[in-house]
Amino acid sequence: MSDLGVLFDQHVAFEFQHKDVDATMGTMVDDPTVIHVPVLTGGRGTEQLRDFYRDAFIPAWPDDVEVEQVSRTVGADRAVDELIIRFTHSREMPFWLPGIAPTGRRVEIPLVVVMGFRDGKVASEHIYWDQASLLAQIGLLDTANLPIAGRQQAQALVDTDVALNDMITAAG
Repeated sequence: MSDLGVLFDQHVAFEFQHKDVDATMGTMVDDPTVIHVPVLTGGRGTEQLRDFYRDAFIPAWPDDVEVEQVSRTVGADRAVDELIIRFTHSREMPFWLPGIAPTGRRVEIPLVVVMGFRDGKVASEHIYWDQASLLAQIGLLDTANLPIAGRQQAQALVDTDVALNDMITAAG
């Protein structure tokens, strides 16, 4: 059994640093699945996923994207990363914000990636984030009367000075 954390990091590096579709696909089994759960983008099977990576995912990330790992849990055939992703919404992002033109706004959002492995390769990725917070940060959702934390949710994971329970206090 290979080190799943190393394979996870290699796969992500091919996506974000090298921006190499073929190398990314080379880390995956022949029938992989990637699902961005909040908006149901991704792909099933090599052909669909290769097209997704080539046309919608890899070239659409803004140049200033930063990924910070908060935690990692590794099991026998799964690795789960809790991440914070930061970027400026400077280009269309059809995988996260389908149909939304760039707003130029800064985004900072927690993200959870559940990566499944089979035969020493990536078999699946299930990616979760708070879509309401993302929409609020790019200015498409008014949070004035909604319990949506926005950028503070990411900050609270790494900064102990960020206040908790403010929404409960404000609602009461």
